[in-house]
Amino acid sequence: MKISIKDFAVTMELGNNGVVFDVYDNQDNFMGDLRIGKATIEWCRGRRRKGNGKKVRWDELIEWFEKR
Repeated sequence: MKISIKDFAVTMELGNNGVVFDVYDNQDNFMGDLRIGKATIEWCRGRRRKGNGKKVRWDELIEWFEKR
């Protein structure tokens, strides 16, 4: 996987817009965006816009990790 930051104009603490990562596979094909915000993490597959992806709250993600 190749991961890059879409917009580097963020402070160390996440703002209201969070931070967006571009995600590419090993053949350099764009897979989607991963948006990390204060309240949620959102996966936008392909060219979906922010708000139209799959969201998960931080507590749900942490619970998922801890069950593994």
